[in-house]
Amino acid sequence: MRQFNSILITGGCGFIGSNFIRYLLEESDFTGHIVNVDSLTYAGNPESLADIADQYRERYQFEKADICDIKRIDQIFDQYQIDCVIHFAAESHVDRSIFGPKDFVQTNVIGSFNLLEIARKHWGVRLSPIKEDLLFHHISTDEVFGSLDETGYFYEDTVYDPRSPYSASKAASDHLVNAYFHTYSVPITISNCSNNYGPYQFPEKLIPLMILNMLEGKPLPIYGDGKNVRDWLYVGDHCRGIWRIVRQGKIGETYNIGGNNEQRNIDLINRLCEKIARATGKHPDELKKLIAYVPDRLGHDRRYAVNCDKIKSELGWEPAVDFDRGLDMTVAWYLSHQEWIDQIRSGGYQKWIETNYDAKSSN
Repeated sequence: MRQFNSILITGGCGFIGSNFIRYLLEESDFTGHIVNVDSLTYAGNPESLADIADQYRERYQFEKADICDIKRIDQIFDQYQIDCVIHFAAESHVDRSIFGPKDFVQTNVIGSFNLLEIARKHWGVRLSPIKEDLLFHHISTDEVFGSLDETGYFYEDTVYDPRSPYSASKAASDHLVNAYFHTYSVPITISNCSNNYGPYQFPEKLIPLMILNMLEGKPLPIYGDGKNVRDWLYVGDHCRGIWRIVRQGKIGETYNIGGNNEQRNIDLINRLCEKIARATGKHPDELKKLIAYVPDRLGHDRRYAVNCDKIKSELGWEPAVDFDRGLDMTVAWYLSHQEWIDQIRSGGYQKWIETNYDAKSSN
């Protein structure tokens, strides 16, 4: 079982990254140092980890930096003697990739390339033997596999067939990570996850968007006929799966992490209406009247479903949070964190960033 002293987490102020940092420090057996590198674009919010930064100041360090800035990342590698990279940082919103694909190529492809080059340089890897005390773990998505019909699953060896600029950029980064293993013996693992949900998720994503719109009486926009299917994974389960791969996964291998929980979008929204109604005293029908079908997204994949037999049989991981309980916890979190939501909606967190980070870095 691998042990690490200094883990570099990219994109640690985002949704999954911030949850993973909390998991490492509060729930896991990790005792070393975490360096969180995030460029704090619109979806990166350091306030999501403000209490962590306070409580674990001896073991947690935040560095505002862009993974596309190879010189800065090189300095961070050297300064903190990084022996493990867990790479979350990515532009991830499909709609934004359709209307502005350049940023997705820059961050997801060039940024990943920079990290791999720096790891190769600092770790001094050779063709053999593979170094088991170092690791570059790359977080990817089931969207690289394309779209499924009504039956079947994505497996780790499913042929890639990305359909959006976002998924194409993630597919490219997956291939780069694999290439650095086969060409340079950089010790890597990859995980392809299904749709995550839970606390600290930016409100452009489906579940938090619908929760907040219901609370505010706004329309609930659903693409097409609402029958697109996604496999939903509670973010806490995802964090456990990532750590299991990082500690025990076979070098050079890919593992699927899914929730074994397929839901049609329209069914998910109706379920949320019921839960928000119970929590707020409203009638479910009042909320369901807000459902508004809108023209379908360009290149909208019909169904995703991942097979997780490999991580279950090899590493003993499987999801622990069923969907009903996970939704209850998610709804409760958004209802009790109005200040966090207000900062996101108002852009107040970006002003906080300007005051606390941008002003300092310009001096």
